[in-house]
Amino acid sequence: MKPSPPASAAAGSSRPPGVGVLFNPTLDEFVLSHGDELDHLAVIPDRTWVDRGPGAVPRFDDLARPGDILEQVARRAPLVMHCVGMSICSADVFDEPYVAQLAHWRARHGCAWASDHLSFSRIGAGHEHNAAMALPSPYDRELLALLVPRVRAVQDRLGCRFLLENNVYYFDYPRQELSEPEFLNVLTQRTGCGLLLDLHNLHTNALNHRFDPLGFLSSLDLGSVVEIHLAGGVEMMGFHTDSHTGAVPDAVWELLRFVAPRAPALRGVTFEFHDSSWPLLRTEGVRAQLQRARDIVSPATVV
Repeated sequence: MKPSPPASAAAGSSRPPGVGVLFNPTLDEFVLSHGDELDHLAVIPDRTWVDRGPGAVPRFDDLARPGDILEQVARRAPLVMHCVGMSICSADVFDEPYVAQLAHWRARHGCAWASDHLSFSRIGAGHEHNAAMALPSPYDRELLALLVPRVRAVQDRLGCRFLLENNVYYFDYPRQELSEPEFLNVLTQRTGCGLLLDLHNLHTNALNHRFDPLGFLSSLDLGSVVEIHLAGGVEMMGFHTDSHTGAVPDAVWELLRFVAPRAPALRGVTFEFHDSSWPLLRTEGVRAQLQRARDIVSPATVV
């Protein structure tokens, strides 16, 4: 498929997208010492509280240390939310108290936008089970009918732009009604939500399922992309894994180079890595990843 040309709206933008990092426990000192190098700090709010589970009173208790650090960082760089517990694609679970907790956290920190994964991890409205990982969902019209009112309700409750992240998957559901880009395009059109385009997820899926990632991007409405995630991964047992390990591979940087000038609503590019990778990166490694992202997206206004 021939790639689409860059969007003229991106060429006319006066401000390039910001560059930030996803906070993890190894970054305490980094974000306090190098906060001036971050245009934003992405935070998993679920890591800043204890959740005793549905029905518990009180259900949520804030943790002191991450809250103190984030209060300091927020004076220099805006925070954005990257949630992991919504499980928005669960058939019989829509956790409204969890969404209310997110709204409280968002109001406290003034986050410009919030995101979660287009996936599910929880099943059962009675005795609940949690897979503790983001499981892929089928791209069909029944799921669209489930998601549209939920996404609208989340956006209304949070009071900010809500983004959904394209998921990584290691198996295909048979006989899906829509392709992934078609599903994402319809969902954003019907709800007004944005996309968190995880380019390493796309890279992983393209390698494992042998499709062209540029063809995928050319079929996707890039005007809905508000944030991009970058990460690294490793090969394991014949698969490329989305392990968030180490530096971003060159192929993912090339995808960013393609997307950035074609995404007129893009506001942030976020590097994420698992905290176990800190010994591979250290301060200079993280700074190098942030600078490489900035070098790519800053010229996105002049194509």
